[in-house]
Amino acid sequence: MANGHTSVVESTRRQVLNAMQQLGYRPNSAARALKRGEFRTIGVILFTLATTGNSRTVEAIAAQAAHEGYAITLIPVAMPTQDGVLGAFTRLGELAVDGVIVIMEVHLLDAANLTLPPGVQVVVVDSDAGDRYPVVDTDQTDGARQAVRHLLDLGHDTVWHVTGPAESFSSERRALAWRTVLQDAGRVVPPVQRGDWSALSGYEAGLRLAAEPTCTAIFCANDQMALGVLRALHERGRRVPQDVSVAGFDDIPDAASYLPPLTTVHQDFAEVGRQCVQGLLDQIRHHTRTPGTVLVPTTLVQRASTAPPPRH
Repeated sequence: MANGHTSVVESTRRQVLNAMQQLGYRPNSAARALKRGEFRTIGVILFTLATTGNSRTVEAIAAQAAHEGYAITLIPVAMPTQDGVLGAFTRLGELAVDGVIVIMEVHLLDAANLTLPPGVQVVVVDSDAGDRYPVVDTDQTDGARQAVRHLLDLGHDTVWHVTGPAESFSSERRALAWRTVLQDAGRVVPPVQRGDWSALSGYEAGLRLAAEPTCTAIFCANDQMALGVLRALHERGRRVPQDVSVAGFDDIPDAASYLPPLTTVHQDFAEVGRQCVQGLLDQIRHHTRTPGTVLVPTTLVQRASTAPPPRH
């Protein structure tokens, strides 16, 4: 009757609903879930919310899940290990979820000794495990290619790179694409400047690059490190873009308000969230899990931080 069945006489239904309202009664969702065999809840496992990509991906997943009438349960994993991942799946089993989305930025599922529990409906984000699991990711490689080619097309001899952590799948893909574009163009590949996604690490790398007189173009693996690079160049008297061009990756909401506004690669996190939730719901409804990778396209957004190199 509280489920809205049409077989109940309308007058009786109204009387019962009025009584429920007066008594403050709320239907027991857990009991309903047990009866239907579904919980309308998606579990999300991840290692950190500190990075822009992870936090915006979770936001997009939550929005799409809500649109489909699902809630999400977030389970952080302190250490990216087999035991940590399996422990998270155990906790999600106790909390009763219909399926799981794993945001796996680090190289963990790529290792032969780590597997996800069999029989679990799962989608993995940001991983190279498409041969074993359904994977959704933005096209990291093409995005980096667009940024580096843009800088070369402006006339720069080469492009320096501030990369992310060595263990990051996204960082590796972007760095590999940067290197490949330079090699294919017959350009010198400068030493990589290692960062950790933070603006501070970008600032420290920017100080080193500001001291390189041949550095006229920098591709940063994310916008936060690009912010640090911009500050370092400004402090050292290297003008952007007159002396040095800077491009980022992510297109965070603040990127257009940098000084100067940042040329960057746009990631469609909303589409990533949609693909993750839709892929998982397809598994739940059809009880199948097909490996493969869905790549969400990236686009270069050209702003005022890139320009042709200075004339000597």
